Amino acid sequence: MNGDGHKQQKPLVISRVVVDRELCIGAAPCVTVAPGVFQLDEENKAYVVDPNGADAETILLAAQACPTQAIILYDEDGNQIYPEA
Repeated sequence: MNGDGHKQQKPLVISRVVVDRELCIGAAPCVTVAPGVFQLDEENKAYVVDPNGADAETILLAAQACPTQAIILYDEDGNQIYPEA
């Protein structure tokens, strides 16, 4: 707990970003939210251009914006943090 009585949250750390190309439909909200991380290829499927191209909160927002949950995020211990397994 911190001084104001709230439990301190561990800072969000994303160590691996994966796009499931079978699930991706090319809607591209990930590109809109985090263009430094995601782009669309010639098949209109998202791919990761730079996993460090945005802060962790922005990458999480991009993953949450995906209509098919095709973006999978892992923490530094290799645990899946989004979507919740």
